[in-house]
Amino acid sequence: MRLFHVSEEENIQVFEPRLPTRKDLDQTVALVWAIDEARLPNFLTPRDCPRIAYHAGIKTSKSDKTKFFTSPKNSYALIIESDQFDKMKNTTLYLYEFDADKFVLQDEIAGYYVSTTTQIPIAKYRINDLFSELIKRNVEIRIVDNLWDIADAVKESTLNWSLCRMANTKHRLK
Repeated sequence: MRLFHVSEEENIQVFEPRLPTRKDLDQTVALVWAIDEARLPNFLTPRDCPRIAYHAGIKTSKSDKTKFFTSPKNSYALIIESDQFDKMKNTTLYLYEFDADKFVLQDEIAGYYVSTTTQIPIAKYRINDLFSELIKRNVEIRIVDNLWDIADAVKESTLNWSLCRMANTKHRLK
């Protein structure tokens, strides 16, 4: 298994644990976060880009696969708003790879892993073309005018999903 931190910052040498801001986590335990390779497509966007990512899991129904994917060969999708296209096209990301043995699973569906100790990356990769990277990983890319039009349907489906940075959408929740 491979674990990564995705950043627009080019030269991070050391990852120090930080206190989480999420209310559903213990805010007294500082963490270094990493994502597994399978869920990496959720983060192959500019940091503040609002997006919906979803993938078929073991509990995903056949009808949801048909409804949410344009091809039976696809099992992962990423949706962004049209006004994010140029930013997505012009952003460079850096993948910092970690020693997976130094992390523990925090959320299986999201692919989140955490460590309570300082981490030094074992490798760094540069991604200049986010769209090509997603396509290489067999991710179906959708570009829509309004993410909220599909968000509820995805949340109510049997898919594994992630809604990220939705407060940054150009259309606010109705």
